[in-house]
Amino acid sequence: MSAINERVKQIRRAMNMTQDQLGEILGVKKSTLSMIETGKAALSHRNRQTLVEKLNINPIWLDSGEGEMTLSTTTHQYVPLHHGRTDFNLDLQRIPLYNIEGTAGLVPLFLNQQSVTPMDYIQIPNLPRCDGAIYVTGDSMYPLLKSGDIVLYKQLHDIANNIFWGEMYLISIDLDGEEYITVKYIQKSEVPEHVKLVSQNQHHADKDVHIDRIKALALVKACVRMNAIR
Repeated sequence: MSAINERVKQIRRAMNMTQDQLGEILGVKKSTLSMIETGKAALSHRNRQTLVEKLNINPIWLDSGEGEMTLSTTTHQYVPLHHGRTDFNLDLQRIPLYNIEGTAGLVPLFLNQQSVTPMDYIQIPNLPRCDGAIYVTGDSMYPLLKSGDIVLYKQLHDIANNIFWGEMYLISIDLDGEEYITVKYIQKSEVPEHVKLVSQNQHHADKDVHIDRIKALALVKACVRMNAIR
């Protein structure tokens, strides 16, 4: 079975793209893409998600070579984003969809989730267990996530010790007493006791924040996008 670097090359050739053209979509130089295709450099998590979201590449095929290269167009598109080694898929679960504005923020929701009435429920088969779902606002994770998409999350209780570096998180940050809610990749920071928040959208700069300013954290397990048919 071919390696992931060879599948990247398959994608480019199947779509009749040059290395310059695919590199521009991924936001990397031609030389970097050439190293990825030859296996001298790894395909980053961010670039993987760009292939899935922007070129409609089947993430299962990209990771394993199984199935079709591209996803069929549907009115609901579900993209798995993180699957831990200890996760097991549930045949079907009712995931509560919450209105953040109605709960006055992510921190109150996480503290009193059992007493909060969901605005609706989402049912997706063969999905790892999730604690809830909310709508995304803003464009910091575009094109992977757009404003109005839904993210399904698993809450983390031990923030300092349970971060998977490089994964996508739903985050609540304290900014001078105000709660700022966002979806970002979390990477290690060179600043002691800080983490680096990284956007998918290259127009948003990376930001180092002190870990104590993170008041609520959840690992994003999947996203759902509504594709309007006109």
